[in-house]
Amino acid sequence: MVLNRRELLKSAMAGALTAWAAPRFAGAQKLNDKLTIIDGGGANVLAYTVGDGLILVDTGAPKSGDKVKAALNGAKVQTVFNTHYHTDQTGNNEMFAAAGAKIIAHRRTKEWMSVDYWIPQEERYEKARSKSAWPTETFLETGSLKAGGEQVDYGYLILAHTSGDAYVYFRNANVLAVGDVASPVADPSLDWYTGAWIGGRVDSMDTLLKLANDQTRIVPAYGPVMTKAQFKAERDMMEEVRARLFKDVREGDGPKDMLQAGVLKDLPRTWKDPDKFLYAAAKGLWAHHDKLDPNVV
Repeated sequence: MVLNRRELLKSAMAGALTAWAAPRFAGAQKLNDKLTIIDGGGANVLAYTVGDGLILVDTGAPKSGDKVKAALNGAKVQTVFNTHYHTDQTGNNEMFAAAGAKIIAHRRTKEWMSVDYWIPQEERYEKARSKSAWPTETFLETGSLKAGGEQVDYGYLILAHTSGDAYVYFRNANVLAVGDVASPVADPSLDWYTGAWIGGRVDSMDTLLKLANDQTRIVPAYGPVMTKAQFKAERDMMEEVRARLFKDVREGDGPKDMLQAGVLKDLPRTWKDPDKFLYAAAKGLWAHHDKLDPNVV
């Protein structure tokens, strides 16, 4: 069969488009042609296709490297953002760094990853991560980069879940990754020993709401993609909990007293481990006692 010149050109263009097509991700949730959520050992890993490579937000839980790599189907990861230092979001940093990826995170995330630290509730030290897992580029407030026609903005969320939380906003796609500052399925978590507290969490959620609009898709560390309305509902619930806890702490109540008095009753969600949450919340409130008001005991 003889092809004319036009048919040859069309065939060549089709081949080129195939060669540069976005990777096909295994077992993934596709948000658009370039943004996909893959399973990082139970945690969400957000992948953005840029040219022949990828930008990731978080790298998944420890021991999920083979699964994550298989899901990416051989595509090269150029840049990684860490939303905070916890291993369930940074568990595969070493693997991607070894393959040449740049890792971006808040400066405090690097600090927590690079030293041994004490975990009070478990009465043990957590060893520092290997240097290959550390972020290679850090920021203090905000930053941005352009990749594949996408404006990627990122910034600090002050004392929301840890002392080094960050958001990553794919502005043109209107997709906002927020790590564990959103908790649609897991209990809201407060690393009080790093400085995180419930007031900081509410303030950071307000920051995210200002970035979002009604069409924004919000990607948490765990669970389904959220709308702005769903995220606002979680924020309002956290504000209600904050107000109740402020009152109880001012009265000198401890976590058990608060739970028995029903501080978490009549809310639109239940906690899997309310004792753990209230202990962390109370510790964080005492650390920020100057914000409670002059009536604090």
